[in-house]
Amino acid sequence: MQRLGQNQGGYRGERIDIDVVLAAIRSEARRYGWEEETLSVEARPVLALRRHHRAARANVYLSSGIHGDEPAGPLAIRHLLAANAWPEDVALWVCPCLNAEGFRRNSREDEHGIDLNRDYRHLTSEIVRAHVRWLEKTPAFDVALCLHEDWEAHGFYLYELNPNGRPSLADAIIRRVAAVCPIDPSPVIEGREAQGGIIRPSPDPASRPQWPEAFYLLQNKTRLSYTLEAPSDFPLATRVHALVEGVTAALRELPRVAPA
Repeated sequence: MQRLGQNQGGYRGERIDIDVVLAAIRSEARRYGWEEETLSVEARPVLALRRHHRAARANVYLSSGIHGDEPAGPLAIRHLLAANAWPEDVALWVCPCLNAEGFRRNSREDEHGIDLNRDYRHLTSEIVRAHVRWLEKTPAFDVALCLHEDWEAHGFYLYELNPNGRPSLADAIIRRVAAVCPIDPSPVIEGREAQGGIIRPSPDPASRPQWPEAFYLLQNKTRLSYTLEAPSDFPLATRVHALVEGVTAALRELPRVAPA
């Protein structure tokens, strides 16, 4: 599978109508009994979903759509909700789209020019402040999964933050995704050393003057975080499939990392 060669200086690929996608996400969530919440953001509320289980052995957080030029994430969430193949004894908290206005503008940033995924240390944006308030009310997560795309990537890759040395899910995710999408073989990706599509950056909070969502989660909600990066210069269906398979692999491997 070859890159499309569309992305020159930024994302130039397929777009989505985020309002249609969010309506479909709500429909599937209601169909299967998910609880809906609204992150309190003036004039532009953000949807959050919860799926509880009385005897849950693991708590999982899943987010997408923080960058408005990365359409595969919300579509992957829609697919996962429609398939309804979640492990029975897992509780889930899902934010399907954190930056709907960015999608309406086909922009990485929100309407104020803020990259929301660099705002979790200083909390300058209303959306990120509302998201953090919501996260403060949730329990700790056994694993957090953040769905992204990279318009420059040569294939799928992921970031693993695992400062406590828990059993890693990274290899299982890469193996499953490799069946549907090329893996980026580059030894350096986004300026960081990579091996087989896996980047393990420093988890030291002082090393990042601007925190992405994953860093906030690592400091406050979980000690195991994966940011999945689909390659935006491949067909949209391939990218969606890659993210779906990555999430599926992580959920199947949860018994290795979650408490008994």
